[in-house]
Amino acid sequence: MFVPVAFFAVFFAWPVAAIVTRGLRVDGVWRFGRIADVVGQSDIRHVLWFTTWQALASTALTLLAALPAAYVFARLDFPGKQVLRAVVTVPFVLPTVVVGTAFLALVGRGGLLDELWGVRLDTTVWAILLAHVFFNYAVVVRTVGGLWAQLDPRQEEAARMLGVSPLGAWRKVTLPALAPAVAAAALMVFLFTFTSFGVVQILGGPTFSTLEVEIYRQTSELFDLSTAAVLTLVQFAAVGAILAVHAWTVRRRESALRLVDPAVTARRPRGAGQWALLGGVLATIAVLLVLPLAVLVRRSLDGGFGYYRALGAADGGTFLVAPIESVVNSLQYAVVATAVAVVIGALAAAALARRDAGRLVRGFDALLMLPLGVSAVTVGFGFLIALDKPPLDLRQSWILVPLAQALVGVPFVVRTMLPVLRAVDERLREAAAVLGASPWRVWREVDLPLVRRALLIAAGFAFAVSLGEFGATVFIARPDNPTLPVAVARLLSRPGDLNYGQAMALSTILMVVCAVALLVLERLRTDRTGEF
Repeated sequence: MFVPVAFFAVFFAWPVAAIVTRGLRVDGVWRFGRIADVVGQSDIRHVLWFTTWQALASTALTLLAALPAAYVFARLDFPGKQVLRAVVTVPFVLPTVVVGTAFLALVGRGGLLDELWGVRLDTTVWAILLAHVFFNYAVVVRTVGGLWAQLDPRQEEAARMLGVSPLGAWRKVTLPALAPAVAAAALMVFLFTFTSFGVVQILGGPTFSTLEVEIYRQTSELFDLSTAAVLTLVQFAAVGAILAVHAWTVRRRESALRLVDPAVTARRPRGAGQWALLGGVLATIAVLLVLPLAVLVRRSLDGGFGYYRALGAADGGTFLVAPIESVVNSLQYAVVATAVAVVIGALAAAALARRDAGRLVRGFDALLMLPLGVSAVTVGFGFLIALDKPPLDLRQSWILVPLAQALVGVPFVVRTMLPVLRAVDERLREAAAVLGASPWRVWREVDLPLVRRALLIAAGFAFAVSLGEFGATVFIARPDNPTLPVAVARLLSRPGDLNYGQAMALSTILMVVCAVALLVLERLRTDRTGEF
């Protein structure tokens, strides 16, 4: 457990503490009154209000759009279901920069809606809300649908035999059982939208700003570390509260239900109602999830492959190297970040899976989720401030980028491996130990064969999220070694059709790489519940 704790202390807690200290401590004196001063500013209150209400609206719209799909994937069996499940999950593993770019191609200047009807939504909040639904659709489908598939349908059927209407049986039997999963999914969607950065940065423009975007603006554009530190503390407190409630809902879901094999709960659609529901869900997926990605690919091919060919030339301004080199850079960084995340995450999961783990160790489980909610901008800028002196002067080192990416990948590794490790029969380990096997040999010959597939899945998720990390990387990626998301953001920040087209082309490349990684994960999944 020492290695994961040390890793998070040095590369997460220290950088965050460094930037907060730099902002709130002046001449050796803590200025906590600055918190009230910043929060009291009208423009900051507007940012806080917009951050909160757009997260609530995004969560409500996501639940409204995705709950019918959760039922379809849980209870109905139809051709192409596994492929469609992968398609639904693709948006979630896409970098937020690509999501923003896809919706820009759909609703922005010269986008599909602009071409057909002269309608532009990129300057309205609707573009942000729809992009958030696009990104988080799979969270609801797979979290709620995964549990729904394991609920015994005979309980609802028994209620209907007693004279309860189908709606009444669902409301009185199924809904209470699903409530913890719905609450957990809603909280995760709220967390992701509350801390949204790439989507709002691209679609919000100067009009709309979340806390994360405002932290970036205060840090990189205004150099006001004091205000950025206060906003970081506000976001940290909000994320901590959300994660605490989420942990409570997860515990309720684990302890309150008796589940069955999901293979026996799905049936072919019966009746006009189920067929209509299936058709409606397929139409929603086509319009909401597939259309933006299709438009993105189409815009990247305007005029043939010219935009792709242009990626091979450096302009000497925005890019010191050819933009296409960002593809190689991202793949190299992601491989290193995946290796770090798998090692740290596997060690943490092994420690948390021990039945004799103390309260302190179990508490570390919740802390592992913090990098998903704490400002990645703060972490990135904190790297530059904290890791600037020997023996850890890493400001000029390439390793900063994969270390920042690994912080985001570790929670996915732990969440993937922990349930499998906890399911390993402890008697197998004890028998190996009695026969004289060392702890390392026990892990290698008992645990590893049982968790190998989960380990591969964890590595795949870590690779996908590392490939798309943007908030921290935008600060620490060197100009001569940009990552794909950073390159896309730079191209979008420059006027001109060529830059816009190259951004679409790079986003398409990144989308294809992430989609391929996800399809591989679908083939490796260790269960068919549909959960992450």
